[in-house]
Amino acid sequence: MFSIGKLLIAFGLILAAVGFLLLLSDKIPWLGRLPGDITVKRDNFTFYFPLATCILISVIISLIIWFFRK
Repeated sequence: MFSIGKLLIAFGLILAAVGFLLLLSDKIPWLGRLPGDITVKRDNFTFYFPLATCILISVIISLIIWFFRK
C-alpha cells in the first residue's frame, strides 16, 4: 500500500504542475506558434497540430526526469 500512496502523490504533483503551467500559458505568447507547428486553414475548417511545441515540451520533460534520476 505504501507504493500506491507514493504513486498517487506523484500523479497529484504532476497534475498540479500541469495545471499551473496552463495558467501561465497566456504569459508565453510564442508557445504554440513555433516554426514547425502545422496549421491548415480552409473556408470553414482549421487544422492545427503543434509539432514543434510537442517536441520542445518532450525534450524539456525528458531533461527534467533525467536530472532527477541522477
